Amino acid sequence: MYPQIFSAAKEVDQAFLIILGFAVFILVAVTVAMLYFLWRYDHKRNPHATDIKGSVWLEIIWTVLPTIIVLGLFWTGWTSFKAMRTIPEGAMTVSVEGRMWSWRFTYENGRTSNELVIPVNTPVRLALASRDVIHSFYVPAMRVKWDLVPGMETDAWLQSDTLGDYDIFCAEYCGLKHADMITLLRVLDQEEFDAWLAEGGADEGEDVGLALLKEFGCFDCHSMDLSEDAAPSLLDLGGREQTVVLPDGTEKTIRPDADFIRQSVREPGATLVKGWGDEMPPYGDELSDAQLDAMIAYLLKPDRPDKGQALADELGCLGCHTTDGTDDVGPSFLGLYGSERKGKTADGKPYDLKADDAYLRRAIVEPSANVPEGFDDAMPIYDDLDQATLDQLLGYLKSLAGEGGQ
Repeated sequence: MYPQIFSAAKEVDQAFLIILGFAVFILVAVTVAMLYFLWRYDHKRNPHATDIKGSVWLEIIWTVLPTIIVLGLFWTGWTSFKAMRTIPEGAMTVSVEGRMWSWRFTYENGRTSNELVIPVNTPVRLALASRDVIHSFYVPAMRVKWDLVPGMETDAWLQSDTLGDYDIFCAEYCGLKHADMITLLRVLDQEEFDAWLAEGGADEGEDVGLALLKEFGCFDCHSMDLSEDAAPSLLDLGGREQTVVLPDGTEKTIRPDADFIRQSVREPGATLVKGWGDEMPPYGDELSDAQLDAMIAYLLKPDRPDKGQALADELGCLGCHTTDGTDDVGPSFLGLYGSERKGKTADGKPYDLKADDAYLRRAIVEPSANVPEGFDDAMPIYDDLDQATLDQLLGYLKSLAGEGGQ
């Protein structure tokens, strides 16, 4: 069982233990009684059946006693439910939006985040809503689980007396990538939280359009390579032709431009990319024109290193490779391109090569062919990536060449 870090969770745990205790007691009592009756009233001991006329006291006992037990269990459950539903006065409000397939948290000052960040020992009211289908906001460490129903706004609350990071899940199956709806509840001290809340939503140096695409969950369905996901790929969107189905059912080949993207966001069902259904929820006026323009500018600008960065992040590259020059599970990307590399080939022979385009392509699609010195042969094979994806990744690595590269 998760440790208790929320005062109201103690009521929930107490109710659970009491109900479990009664269930175990009844199981044992019924089992013992059954075994006793099998022994006591075996046909060898009772060859002739006894006609029992009834007992008023027994009737009273097995009517009154279960009633008292049920009422006691109800009261236990009600007190725990009431503790979880009674939101303290003056609680800080955070809006929680569930969507296929991620979470979005919006604070009173307009700050948004994909993680729920709260200060320690502070009650937080969660204003819950769903953008598309039924989701369920579940924080096991808090014993908080509440459904988010489309078109319905409800609330819950939580408070942590312990610093740390805790899991948040969606506990209601919501479609293809339901298992990806995992994020963190981060509990900070008040000073650290205040500093975080005052910051902007984008990482330092991050493109505003890219930050907005992350914030609104675009990458939950759209990939940044040419692999199929839950929606059409966003890679090099303005540089390749696509066949779309118009409202009258006719097909047309277009090269996506700003107007097409704008319509696809505001009214996604108006014109569909061939082969894809009308499943994207409309964003209507939720996005301002300035925000949408920034997203469009990012998507339509070709050969951006930060597109490669988004790819590297999506494919998990940045989980093992850093961009600050320090080695991790794999070599740092900073200064990698153009540097001299030593290591062993797949058959154990030493090599001394320059990290040029060919070397890095081979390192991605066939990593065991050239294992860098000082590292294990642990990188997964990415031989399913297309040429455009590899070019984006190489462009990103070249942008990090630094003094060691060309």
